[in-house]
Amino acid sequence: MGFPGEPPRRQPYVNPEAGQWFDAPPQNRPDGPGDKRPDPMAAEPPRIGRPLDSSSAGPPPPRPGMWSPYDEGPRSRRPLFLAVGGIVLLVAGGVGLAMLSNSTPAPVAAPSPTPVPSLPESSKRPEGEYGYAASRATDPAPLTIKELFRTTKVTRANRSYTMTVRRLDKKCKNGVTGPKITKAIADGKCTQIIRASFRDRTGKIIGTIGVANLRNSAAVAKVATAGGGGERKDYVKPLPGKDKVTKSLGSGEAYAGVWRHGHYAVMLWFQYKDGHLPSKKERTSLNQAAVDIAELTVFRALDSRTLTGKAPR
Repeated sequence: MGFPGEPPRRQPYVNPEAGQWFDAPPQNRPDGPGDKRPDPMAAEPPRIGRPLDSSSAGPPPPRPGMWSPYDEGPRSRRPLFLAVGGIVLLVAGGVGLAMLSNSTPAPVAAPSPTPVPSLPESSKRPEGEYGYAASRATDPAPLTIKELFRTTKVTRANRSYTMTVRRLDKKCKNGVTGPKITKAIADGKCTQIIRASFRDRTGKIIGTIGVANLRNSAAVAKVATAGGGGERKDYVKPLPGKDKVTKSLGSGEAYAGVWRHGHYAVMLWFQYKDGHLPSKKERTSLNQAAVDIAELTVFRALDSRTLTGKAPR
């Protein structure tokens, strides 16, 4: 028996008609102008699988259907909206002062405004979608386990998920599987990979989400390419828990991929506990779980780094 999370004992089934899956970022997290989410049911993806026992090896099972974790609406960008609101307030205040000034009988010369000192160049937020988080040069502080995975239980719209295990690896090769992705994270000067595994309320859906800290966004793009393609041989290594549910992680059929957020690669592995090939309806549930957990954990932390270059307090 292989070590849990090691490469599957058989190569994944390859569907020659497969399109992208788990590759395009969420709608509000594009990697460039014009990026759009693929239709989650437009094509059928390959899958990564390991037999639950030696007797299950043999001819490949029926082709899986396509699914994507991006069937979620745009995420809220409250800090940005608040900043815009502040500007509107200032403008409105200026108009009010002007009207008050016009109503006075005798205009009085206003004192010269005190010049506002400009911020030093080093304190200005870097340009670009990911701000400080675009590069480790502007976001140098290492990630922490508590920063990404702060609480054991997370809930979104009455859907709850429980974290069963978490782990930090400074040797990044210990957190991934496959030669291409291993080389990509090494070339990208990966300094750490933090992983955590979750189960849903029913105990049927389980998954691992991991974040790799790389040099810059260009390095992350190479990791995403290594973890994509029509045949999945490179992916985050599933992190089995000691509980009865997530100890099954890494066995059976699973879907994996990589999202990009600046100099961070967000890697995913999601499956059903019994390892069966999910139906079209079940793929929607897997999709929802992947998006929920990512939004409630890692992306909250990474959004803070985008805006401030620091971990959230």
